[in-house]
Amino acid sequence: MEVSKHGVFSMAKNQFFCYHIFNMSLTRKIAFNTALQFSGKVLGTILGVFTIALMTRYLGQSGFGQYSTIMAFLQFFGILVDMGLSLTVIRLIADFGAEKEKAVNNIFTFRFFTALIFLGLAPLVVIFFPYDNLIKIGIAIASISFFLSALNQILISLFQNELKLGGVAIAEVAGRLTLLVLVAFFVFNNFGFLNLIWAVVLGNLVNFIINYLLVLKFIKIKFAFDWQVWKKIFHLTWPLAISIAFNLVYFKADTLILSLVRSQAEVGLYNAPYRVLEILVNFIYLFTGIIFPLLTAAWVQKNFDKFKNLFQRTFDALVILTVPMIIGTYFVAEKLMVLIAGPEFTLSGMILQIIIVATGIIFINSLFGYAVVSIDKQRKMVWLYVFVAIFSLVGYILTIPKYGYFGAAIFTVLSEFLILAFNYYVVTKTAKFSPKFIIFSKSLLASILMAIFLYFSPNLNVIFQLIIAIFIYFVFIYLFRGIEKEFIYELLNIKIKPEQELIDEILE
Repeated sequence: MEVSKHGVFSMAKNQFFCYHIFNMSLTRKIAFNTALQFSGKVLGTILGVFTIALMTRYLGQSGFGQYSTIMAFLQFFGILVDMGLSLTVIRLIADFGAEKEKAVNNIFTFRFFTALIFLGLAPLVVIFFPYDNLIKIGIAIASISFFLSALNQILISLFQNELKLGGVAIAEVAGRLTLLVLVAFFVFNNFGFLNLIWAVVLGNLVNFIINYLLVLKFIKIKFAFDWQVWKKIFHLTWPLAISIAFNLVYFKADTLILSLVRSQAEVGLYNAPYRVLEILVNFIYLFTGIIFPLLTAAWVQKNFDKFKNLFQRTFDALVILTVPMIIGTYFVAEKLMVLIAGPEFTLSGMILQIIIVATGIIFINSLFGYAVVSIDKQRKMVWLYVFVAIFSLVGYILTIPKYGYFGAAIFTVLSEFLILAFNYYVVTKTAKFSPKFIIFSKSLLASILMAIFLYFSPNLNVIFQLIIAIFIYFVFIYLFRGIEKEFIYELLNIKIKPEQELIDEILE
């Protein structure tokens, strides 16, 4: 299904002239939203790391393994709820044009009841698994948190569509701050494992309530049951639903298999670095989520030059972040995990050295994944995800019983690489465009010079190591002309242009 040109034009025109009323160009608006979202995400990341630090120290390897098993189990049910809808909301809204509110209310209602049904099944299904009662009760409690998150994803997509992401940042920080305060209170008063799960629920509740109240300013949310709209929703999202479902098989089956054949302590060691990296992955998806509607609009309007330019700039930005992250983490992984999770998780450092590669691939693939949706080729990815899921599942079954978390980590990297390769092929073949790797070579060279410092400073405090390493990297990437002033301005869209010129640039 293609987004109608009228829908995209109406959406874009309304946005442009709305910004004119507020005396702010589109580029300024995007820059403002990007800055707000970046600031909020940085603060949210810091709060999230402190929360994980409290949890790991309080729960230990086995307790954190139980917590991770609960979250991994529920994510399988969460994917039945998602159906790829959070990725296609913007396309659906654009397709309905003037009937945007009708589309939004049906999408929200569809998500509400599918979440209620599928997540309600989780506490029933887990009864038949060989987990202890603590895990089973925890799954029943945490399913409420996943229900709130499922609704929240729709609200965030609405904010992305309106380019009003300041509220999203506020809501996320408020939710994470609530979670941190509650976890700290429960830990220091020794309230036990299940109360930490309730803290997660309440943190997500705060996040949802704030987003819900803010979204009411531009859309009145209410239940709607238009079966034609529901049919359109299902038609557009089912390919993504299957793709994401099989994606999750290789992304979370490792934890579930590990929890069934190895100890909960190993699950805890394996998932401690994962919890930190998932925060970073969410940050990247929010960044590329800002780019997604612009890529979609450019593609639908056949403005291929803009599509390619925007794609290349975003690709370069992701490379600049990803390459030093992978190389730098190799040298500080063990100390970093001790700092974050405590001495009991020293072994997690070796796992982090492996899965940081998978995280870097996810960073890059976030752009290609969104691009596949933008060019409406998600159906082509279905069987590719099926193949990767089967490949990963077989790999996990063969290696995890014998090699434990090392087998799980290695096959996670291989699976992420295969998905990136498939997405790369589909996007480049359809768009007839391959991103240039000039910035990659410069970033690699700057990262190697940064790594020399890390290699010769093993006894330095890890925080100081990271600060100095980041400074060294950005100095060299700037000297190598990997980052220029013009690049920064174009990346953040700070350059001021007349509104009409911007309209012509996007919609011609």
